[in-house]
Amino acid sequence: MTQPPRFPPLMAGVAVVGADDPFETARVMAMRGCEGGTVVHNVQADRLRAAIVFAPEVTTEDGMAMLPLCGVGFHNAFGALAPPEVAVHLEWDGGIRVNGAYCGGLRVAAAGAADQIPDWMIVGLEVPILQTGDDPGENPDVTALYDEGCAEVDPTHLLESWTRHCLVWINRWSDEGNAPLHAAWSGLLHGTGETVTRAGRSGTFLGTDERFGMLIRDGETTHLVPMSTLLGETA
Repeated sequence: MTQPPRFPPLMAGVAVVGADDPFETARVMAMRGCEGGTVVHNVQADRLRAAIVFAPEVTTEDGMAMLPLCGVGFHNAFGALAPPEVAVHLEWDGGIRVNGAYCGGLRVAAAGAADQIPDWMIVGLEVPILQTGDDPGENPDVTALYDEGCAEVDPTHLLESWTRHCLVWINRWSDEGNAPLHAAWSGLLHGTGETVTRAGRSGTFLGTDERFGMLIRDGETTHLVPMSTLLGETA
């Protein structure tokens, strides 16, 4: 019998199965008033899905730090379990790249305007373990852990490690603010220097400001796209 995942103190797991989406389940639970630190998870043979419910004490805009925080937490967790030659990078919008190809990602939802303290915030994770459907060679920009030499990475252990590393970063963020997280995340950020289009702005992706907002250089003007704009895509 498979043992249920074990989570660090202050986090409690809720398992869902089959087609149930942990992100949507977590959203319903959050609306009903579940505790912050609830981890809804669905570990299957072909993919890992999970969502963490947060109870921010800061505005939604500041709380958006949880998206890059969970990304760095995933990088740290994966790095502890995967072969050392496997490279992981993070997209500004939560996408995960393994050896340069898309391999799942993170998404975020929150109940509250950008300048208000939200009732809840959720960050969801989805990582494909095995590719299904198309022949992997037909879409080389999309991959799964098995295809990148990570067959020995146990998805339950990855889930456990992800929550532990996220908790470490939450504590550090609470004590030290954005700066250490920003430095770690910026070093993993994919696409800096490339042409991007976000929120109606197109130009060169210069990096991010201290609150993780995207800086886009368009001619002689640098535009800021706050990370909270991602809520319109997922909330």
